[in-house]
Amino acid sequence: MPELPEVETVRRGLQPVMEGALVERVEQRRPDLRFPFPDNFAERLTGRTVTAVSRRAKYLTFHFDSDPILISHLGMSGSFRIEDDREVAAPGVFHHERSKLAAHDHAVFHLKSASGLRSRVVFNDPRRFGFMLFAEAARLAQHPMLAGLGVEPTGNTLDGRLINALFAGKRAPLKAALLDQRLIAGLGNIYVCEALWRAGLSPKRSAGSITSARRQSTDRTEMLAQTVREVIADAIAAGGSSLRDYVHTDGSLGYFQHRFDVYDREGEPCRREGCKGGVQRIVQSGRSTFYCAACQR
Repeated sequence: MPELPEVETVRRGLQPVMEGALVERVEQRRPDLRFPFPDNFAERLTGRTVTAVSRRAKYLTFHFDSDPILISHLGMSGSFRIEDDREVAAPGVFHHERSKLAAHDHAVFHLKSASGLRSRVVFNDPRRFGFMLFAEAARLAQHPMLAGLGVEPTGNTLDGRLINALFAGKRAPLKAALLDQRLIAGLGNIYVCEALWRAGLSPKRSAGSITSARRQSTDRTEMLAQTVREVIADAIAAGGSSLRDYVHTDGSLGYFQHRFDVYDREGEPCRREGCKGGVQRIVQSGRSTFYCAACQR
């Protein structure tokens, strides 16, 4: 499933095409994805002007000149494709081999920019685990999909003090605490493994073990906050991690997967300078965890 950097990359790809554009027509080609499309889906978006394309955790939010707001999730295999009369799915450096069959194009947004350029934004989802739902602008934060989400890991709000407070007294494994969307929103398996390796922290140790009741933060909470922010920023800059069906809005792949230090490197030597250990794979809560037991303590 695409993680936060992939979703942010998609948002940045859609933004210049969609923001300021008029929705001339919407094609809804099936009644449902993971959930049914909202009632009168196409009619309620037709004639609206897109004012912003935003993101909250792993959710995309499309804002218009009037309600409703559109909330979208890519699910396991969902992607957006941009087309216009000059080209279809503008090529990137290289392409992921994946289905672009019309049978999997479930929603098509026909747009007209302020300068008169017409384009189409196509949502393609072979597995149909993605979804599109409506929300009222005034109650967006209370929408069931967004309510209760924790802090975003992309800004300075996530610091050592906050992690110290969030993880205090928690006996859950450190990795599980980082994946708890109620605490920090948008972190997924790949980038948690990478951040923990960079911080030199074992995914198996209890979350509360890196905190202090006497101080506002510790060296470990400060380091973890820094590595989380850095690994997310590096992945966004590289265009995300092109795993399985993930693809940019222009059809090209990201490159961060070529720089993984531990994820999916089971049996390989640890990349940390001076470490003689190797990458191991364990299963935590049904998910693969990759780490180096020699240098992650």
